Amino acid sequence: MKIKNILSLCIFALIIFSCSSTKKMANDALFNGAWELEYLSGPRIAFNGLYPDKKPKITFNKTTNSVSGNNSCNGYSADYRLDGNEISFGEPGPTTMMYCGEGENFFLNTIKKIDRYEIDTDGKLNLMIGEVPMMRFRKLIDQN
Repeated sequence: MKIKNILSLCIFALIIFSCSSTKKMANDALFNGAWELEYLSGPRIAFNGLYPDKKPKITFNKTTNSVSGNNSCNGYSADYRLDGNEISFGEPGPTTMMYCGEGENFFLNTIKKIDRYEIDTDGKLNLMIGEVPMMRFRKLIDQN
């Protein structure tokens, strides 16, 4: 009986530690390079119509708890808060002021509503509202 209890305790501890290391690996993947938007849920305009020349990009800075990138036209930066798989973004800081269509506004308005993230089995970053993926990003390959 004692061996069963010890074995059960070991299995339980193994499960708990493996789950926490999986979360840490998912968190670490956020910070290793930039992400490029490849899907956006909701707009009535086709994705390539919103972003005909340049797709939005986002880079997470773990040290400063900030993100930076471009929204297809203008650069932006904002703070973020991360708690497990919950994430929220602050108001974007000053950006350059070129007008490049509706894609920029849709991107900035959507990112302010995001409350969760996940990295799926294909390595894609999904920014979500509840359980609904609103934005999907692919990892950019470092050219260096």
